[in-house]
Amino acid sequence: MKTWKLVSGILSIVLSVFVLFQSCAAGLSNSLENSGEVGGSAGVLVAILLLVGGIVAIAVRNSQGRGGNIALAVVFGLAALLGFALAGSYSDLRIWAGWCLICAVVAVIDIVRSRTPKAQ
Repeated sequence: MKTWKLVSGILSIVLSVFVLFQSCAAGLSNSLENSGEVGGSAGVLVAILLLVGGIVAIAVRNSQGRGGNIALAVVFGLAALLGFALAGSYSDLRIWAGWCLICAVVAVIDIVRSRTPKAQ
């Protein structure tokens, strides 16, 4: 799981910059159209949570405890929830929320795997 945390952390940090710029454009479009949608604002929150999740994933990749994995599951799970619930017409946000959901599920799998005793 060390490799997964490093790869997902780097990808999440890179994607957070991309999602931030894309969300700003979507938010500007929503404001100009006066549509009342919040997809751009939700995208900014997802981008911030992606950045936080990426930093946490890289920081805890070598730790033995479960605290880092719990933090990853919460951060990425919250980002996925926000992305899926508030996407509106900003359909790319569902893609980024899907990435967050995958990262949250892998963190939960790592928590469960670390709880089961290994056969010797």
